Amino acid sequence: MLREDIDNFISQIPDNVKIVAATKYVGVKEMIELYNHNIKDFGENRVDSFLNKYEELKDIKDIKWHFIGHLQRNKCKDIINKIDYLHSLDSIDLAKMIEKYREKELNVFIEVSINLEENKNGVDYHNIYDFVEKILEFKKIKLVGFMMMAIKNDTSDDLNEQFKKLSLLRDDVEKRFNISLPYLSMGMSDDYKYAIANGATHIRLGRILWKM
Repeated sequence: MLREDIDNFISQIPDNVKIVAATKYVGVKEMIELYNHNIKDFGENRVDSFLNKYEELKDIKDIKWHFIGHLQRNKCKDIINKIDYLHSLDSIDLAKMIEKYREKELNVFIEVSINLEENKNGVDYHNIYDFVEKILEFKKIKLVGFMMMAIKNDTSDDLNEQFKKLSLLRDDVEKRFNISLPYLSMGMSDDYKYAIANGATHIRLGRILWKM
């Protein structure tokens, strides 16, 4: 069930920030409830779950589908022509699979490992310049920005520092390559306010949208 003040909550999000509803733990019924409150961008983490929900909702033409989880190369072809945005490009091998199977240009965020955490996905921020240079060679990939996940339970100062680091990295990459990267996908239910304060354009919100 949606939170009772959902419309008020949505109204407090700046107009230039897109809510991507992370729907990992809810079903189609709850997604339709959100859609009826004018949230039309949905983010899925798992391929099987995405495919099921996509099939049930495919007649609603103005939904924007975001894949926000780690995409395994062997499952790329199953979803790559059904999504509007991929938030988690983190390898050249995955880029090659997108190039092979995608029928038209895809909006893509590079997932950046800002904190260099072990066992986390994402491109090491030290290597981002080499990675961007290679990605710009692919014809089917439209690079629109960067995505990150902050370390949970950090202080407000730490969170601000992490998000600002990605924002500054984006600015530097734009200058170095003379390209526009208009989007930053950062911030979740616990830390979205800090992300917005540091330039987030897409916030991936889950449980905060519902009574959970």
